[in-house]
Amino acid sequence: MSSPKEEIAGSVNSEGETAPESRFTDLCKALKVSEEVISEATSLLNEIKSILLSSSFGGKGPEEMEIYCHAFVLYCAIKLKDDLSKEDDKQGRIKLSDILRATSLKLDDFFKEAQQFTIKGKQIMGDRYGFDWEDRLELKQLEKIVRMLNDARKFFDKTFGDFFSFGSIGQGSNTSEISKEIHRFGWLLFLTLRIDTPDLFKDLVSCVHGLVAVLAILILHVPVKFRNFSPQDTSRLVKRSEKGVDLLASLCNTYHTFEDCLRGMMEKAYKIISETLNQKPIPASDCRTDLMNYINTEGLMYFNNMLEEGLVGPGIQALEKHYMDVVGSKGEIDEMLFMQSEDKSSVGAPNLCDNKSKYETLASPTKTITNMLTLPLSPMSPARHNFIISNPKILQMTPVTTAMTTAKWLREVISPLPDRPSPHLEQFLSLPDNKILTNDLMRRAHIILEAIFHNGNSFDISWAKERKFEASKLYYRVLESICKSESNLLSSRSEKNNNGSGNNLAQLLSNERFHRCMLACSAELVLATHKTVLMMFPAVLESTGLTPFDLSKVIESFVRHEETLPRELKRHLNSLEEQLLESMVWAKGSSLYNSLLVAQPDLGPEIGRLGLLAEPMLSLDEIAAWHNIPVSGDLPVSNRKRDTSPDQEGTEAPSPKRACIESGSVLLERNCFTPPAKERLYSLKSKFHPLQSSFASPAQPNPVGGNETCAEIGCKVFFSKILKLGAIRIRSLCERLRQPQQILDRVYGLFQQIIDKQTHLFFNRHVDQIILCCFYGVAKVSRLNLTFKEIVSSYKKEPQCKPEVFRNVFVGSSNMRIGICHVDIITFYNEVFVPAVKPLLVGMVPSSSRSEEKASAEGGTVPGSPKVSPFSNLPDMSPKKVSASHNVYVSPLRQSKMDALLSPSSRSYYACIGESTHAFQSPSKDLDAINSRLNSTGRRLPTGRINFDMVSDSVVAGSLGYQNGSSASSDGVAAFGLPVKREQAETD
Repeated sequence: MSSPKEEIAGSVNSEGETAPESRFTDLCKALKVSEEVISEATSLLNEIKSILLSSSFGGKGPEEMEIYCHAFVLYCAIKLKDDLSKEDDKQGRIKLSDILRATSLKLDDFFKEAQQFTIKGKQIMGDRYGFDWEDRLELKQLEKIVRMLNDARKFFDKTFGDFFSFGSIGQGSNTSEISKEIHRFGWLLFLTLRIDTPDLFKDLVSCVHGLVAVLAILILHVPVKFRNFSPQDTSRLVKRSEKGVDLLASLCNTYHTFEDCLRGMMEKAYKIISETLNQKPIPASDCRTDLMNYINTEGLMYFNNMLEEGLVGPGIQALEKHYMDVVGSKGEIDEMLFMQSEDKSSVGAPNLCDNKSKYETLASPTKTITNMLTLPLSPMSPARHNFIISNPKILQMTPVTTAMTTAKWLREVISPLPDRPSPHLEQFLSLPDNKILTNDLMRRAHIILEAIFHNGNSFDISWAKERKFEASKLYYRVLESICKSESNLLSSRSEKNNNGSGNNLAQLLSNERFHRCMLACSAELVLATHKTVLMMFPAVLESTGLTPFDLSKVIESFVRHEETLPRELKRHLNSLEEQLLESMVWAKGSSLYNSLLVAQPDLGPEIGRLGLLAEPMLSLDEIAAWHNIPVSGDLPVSNRKRDTSPDQEGTEAPSPKRACIESGSVLLERNCFTPPAKERLYSLKSKFHPLQSSFASPAQPNPVGGNETCAEIGCKVFFSKILKLGAIRIRSLCERLRQPQQILDRVYGLFQQIIDKQTHLFFNRHVDQIILCCFYGVAKVSRLNLTFKEIVSSYKKEPQCKPEVFRNVFVGSSNMRIGICHVDIITFYNEVFVPAVKPLLVGMVPSSSRSEEKASAEGGTVPGSPKVSPFSNLPDMSPKKVSASHNVYVSPLRQSKMDALLSPSSRSYYACIGESTHAFQSPSKDLDAINSRLNSTGRRLPTGRINFDMVSDSVVAGSLGYQNGSSASSDGVAAFGLPVKREQAETD
């Protein structure tokens, strides 16, 4: 008899729909979706559901995943349909918040699963809706908006409690209702201010200015008896004059806001209150009330009795109506839900925890690491947990305090600088051949920064202009500092070697990539300071035509040469470097592959097969034309010809992103290159190599001296960073798993050997995926009782953890898996990792174990193994019946699979079905699953006879009624304790 779930899954309603399809149709009808959109959504669901609902390691249950799938598909159909413009004009358009409310899903949970759906369904969605479907879907931007509003709400809650003594919001008290009303009024006033001037509220800094403006208005209108401060308190309101407390200046001093901007926000708020609440403002200086005692009222306005007891309700209703009238026809998220507590609204409770701070060891790029396994502990390391708790003086920076602190630095340190190169910098730009690069420098900065800050006219024009000036001034400042440092280094080296090369920086200052990387770093810091939701990394790379590998070359120097850079921005750049190193430099289209193609030719076939090479970099004129950027007449026009990179010579592959001529660049003559071994990496020590080594001709000798070329230096530095990052993460994960130093050394040693000998395993993948596999491989070799479940469970607690790391690992398509490019971590481990690193794992096996393996290969037996058949030369390929009352057969392992295992002992390197039939499932449930399959009589079995002339696992699986190569036959073998290679991870 079939199970209830099978009956539900297989049931068909009167309209011919299965239960899941019926539930999806009911959802659409409950939301009153048009028939046209329902048709589109149903068609998309039928095409993509098998991929989206495919089991993934560590995923949710099938019923829960179905709900997320339905919500995602419906949102995509509504957002991406061709005639959506007509739907957008309707007042009752279905928004994302409506869908999530109907499905009882939280925003942050939906965004997490949507990321996985985007990866899995990328091919189908692209074929159906075009290459730009992800940008049109705007899910990443929406997630950023939700996080920004969540941070803004937390800031408002805290400041509201600091100034008003209503008690904790939401707790029962005599003033609880008044507290809620005034708090709601303030948040609604901020939301209304935000939707009426959306261009000014697309970044966190603007939101904080708006909230502080609202706070100032509340201070002037909330009855004195509810105040939690006194105007005479000099510690709270520090700015004073003969006329009293300067309220706005005091708030600016406390929250690092800009007074002119704050006054502008208050003017907009006055206008909204006047028009929405039908109240006329009067000068605060004309108001005779105790609210204005000891306050300098010059320039402030007052609305009579606006927030008096009993009069707040009508104001709230008016603001809510105005908000809904405007937001009802646009926007995907109901921002009023952020006022509700987390236990009242699953949609309005984003529960968006801030990303844990990245490892701060990378925040000191000048620090020399002599032993990778004695690196400082990360802040989130379990070993430092007690230290952090016992030191309450450690300041916990919030997103708001970080943004406002760095914005103050930009305003006070960078903004006063000139918006052109200084006289000192111009001296460096005057080359020995009388060529002056100043105009070229300014033209490049103009085009690149225009492309970034006027991207699709997403930003307010005045806001974008201010940010562009900040970025250009920062660029000129850091560039001058780098020129001074490089010049001094080259001069000292020249005097030491008596070669007379002097401090010639012509090659570096003429390098197009170097300048674009510097501009990208400057722009990214400005965008990170304001925390805008419209330009998220790596958007600056797309606008500048760079690849992640290009940018990774200058981050360390940028941090090193700007002494005034706030600690928060240093952390941002170094967390950015982590993102680049862990996955982005290994992604398709990275210029790293163009360098490896020349430096390590043996990787060429794999690079070509996967199509990993970068495309040529657009020239400045092409970027200007693409973004419709006008170029002033006083700026020179560059050569529009697209040039191929010298790296291209001698190869048939397309060139990297190098449209611009790079002075003196020639083909790297050396054809043999090996990633640096341990002793070579550690030999870096404190030697600092000039920055122009990273951008110079590959075959050029190192400017510092020695026999190494610039290419060798650049690759050595890159791989040393990868090893450093890997060492930090391996150590942290080892601590969580409570493994001894011996295991730490083994895991790191294996990781290091993979970088040296199996570099291709990193292609198109995440560094953490290799680390997780290293842990499991070492555990199998060391015979530890450590499962993938335990490894991944511990990894989930790491600050950099992302579900896609263990759910979606790139493997590419194959004969076994047509059209599927990503699998879970266990499948990747079995099918790709073990075959590649098996010789390395064998080398880690103790000599005694290898002796047993050798004896077994020569005809002996491993202790505990089954007795060898006397007819071993006659392979028995007949399937064995394993049940007296059921037609259940188990076929022997095919020879091709046996050959892949190499030896009896090497079977232990694989993740086997016997470990678990489902991820994170107990052994008792495994046995129940196996028994239910053997004892089930409800499934109809095929009546046709099986052809045993050529037996395979797929034939046996088909005879059991399993589809698409599910692991039924493997389960049967697992029931009898035989070690079987796990072909496909069957997980929840």
